[in-house]
Amino acid sequence: MTPATKDEIRDAFRRGIAVAIAAAPFAVLFGAVAVDNGLSIAEAALMSATLYAGASQLVGVELFNHNVAPWLVVLSIFAVNFRHVLYSAAIAAHIRHLTFWQKATSLFLLTDPQFAETERRADAGIRVSYVWSMVLGLSVYVPWLCLTIVGGFLGNLIGDPKAIGIDVLLPIYFMGLVLGFRSRANWLPVVIASAAGSILAMHFVGSPWHVSLGALAGVLVAALMPLDGKETETPVGKTAEGEA
Repeated sequence: MTPATKDEIRDAFRRGIAVAIAAAPFAVLFGAVAVDNGLSIAEAALMSATLYAGASQLVGVELFNHNVAPWLVVLSIFAVNFRHVLYSAAIAAHIRHLTFWQKATSLFLLTDPQFAETERRADAGIRVSYVWSMVLGLSVYVPWLCLTIVGGFLGNLIGDPKAIGIDVLLPIYFMGLVLGFRSRANWLPVVIASAAGSILAMHFVGSPWHVSLGALAGVLVAALMPLDGKETETPVGKTAEGEA
């Protein structure tokens, strides 16, 4: 293993663990909610292992318990996860050098933080390698799966994350990711459009459509606004060790 590869692994693991810590309360919460809604611990773990989409998992497991038509469950999960279609299209140019199966495994692990970290790395002019992508993804995926099982065993002992204030961890992490892209052209209008679109969708359409509709509003504004040519080449934030 070359020193450059070791640096990639260290960087990806460091970034992945930060995400895993922020997402930990929600993984435990999902396990508890799933068991509380009638799933076994094995079924909850299987759902985390195969679906692997926090918000969609919570939406799905809640709907399972309300005798909702299967097509509505699928549609609701699709609504929450539609943004991943946009994510995969956006990072396609960064992973073009990967083989089909490398792309498939990398995209299976694609989450909001993984997308943001991939964009940030590409912005810095650093190659998005398969090793880096997989280490980052697995550093989040494995803890998510393990903590789902922990949540299933603890069940109702977890309670509501809001009660102990840990529900803010993930939003704070996402806000940090968004602020990290503030040097990009049209950043502020796109953020405002996404926020406004999400709020309006939440008010008039309801959850979970506000997630994808807010994202679409931001994409629409980004597509309509011309680049001003003042975008800086280096994003805000630290460059990974050994990245050059």
